[in-house]
Amino acid sequence: MTPLPSTMNLSSATWRRGRQVLRAIGRTLAALVGLIVVLGLVGAIYESAAEAADVRAYPPPGQLVDVGGYRLHINCTGTGSPTVVIESGWGDMSAAWGWVQPEVAKTTRVCTYDRAGMGWSEASPEPRVAREYAKELHTLLANAHETGPYVLVGHSMGGFTVLVYAHDYPADVSGLVFVDSQDLPASDGAAPVPAPKPSENSVTTLLARIGLMRLLAAPLGAVENLPEGVKQASTAYSVAPRGVQAFTNEGMGMSEGGAQARAVTTLGALPLLVLSRGKDQDAKHTAAQANLLQLSTNSQQLFAEQSGHPIMIEQPEAAVAAIVQMVEQVRRQPMP
Repeated sequence: MTPLPSTMNLSSATWRRGRQVLRAIGRTLAALVGLIVVLGLVGAIYESAAEAADVRAYPPPGQLVDVGGYRLHINCTGTGSPTVVIESGWGDMSAAWGWVQPEVAKTTRVCTYDRAGMGWSEASPEPRVAREYAKELHTLLANAHETGPYVLVGHSMGGFTVLVYAHDYPADVSGLVFVDSQDLPASDGAAPVPAPKPSENSVTTLLARIGLMRLLAAPLGAVENLPEGVKQASTAYSVAPRGVQAFTNEGMGMSEGGAQARAVTTLGALPLLVLSRGKDQDAKHTAAQANLLQLSTNSQQLFAEQSGHPIMIEQPEAAVAAIVQMVEQVRRQPMP
């Protein structure tokens, strides 16, 4: 008979096998870490080269203007008065108005711009909230020597900004157009979430720095139905680390910015036009759009029947018509 192995021999064999398994796991983990580091370095090099190529391929169509230690991009075209100033929604840059701006410029002067960190604009150290956007825009227009009073146009979250701007700088505003403005948050008695100082190291930004957001741009639908050239610029800057981080920072300021806009309860008799989407409506959004009319005793609502939320892209002719209608209304007003 073969003698049974002793307990000591069994323990020794088990210990050796355990060490072998641990070594194999360690080698696998080390290889994975090494692979991740290599892929990260390759991705960072790829992203850096792509950003440099974007700068050469898509220079800013307007100018960069200092607003107090950082520069914002503004692009003004056309001639005439009043000047139309367009405020984009969350995550959008000036390029989103690629169909609208050339058409409005046939009637009057029109300016699009990029909020800090978006598009061609440099980042700001200040919290991303409606009142800060309004302050920056006010400084930008003054430093760019664009004279008012203006017709302000705000899409989505941009509605918060133009509402606060009209309240804070009433002498600078002759008319207001909400383009499917984001619903003003209802007051539930709770204090809004304070907006933090802008961060530079969100998870999505780290992914953008290694080129992952750029690789996913097309599968995630970042490519918009915009004119050629404008479309590519919009995609390029939306997936760059600065744009990705600005998007995150703006989202962090949404609660406080919405509360700032909700605090504005009247604009008197300021000409006001609400352009609402015709598709994907629900009772809450319909009521919120109608409530915007109560901000002024001189208000009107129009509908973009064939469009969802991004009216300036899905039905740009409706956005152009609404803006031109407001320009003509302002022109008919008696001079003060």
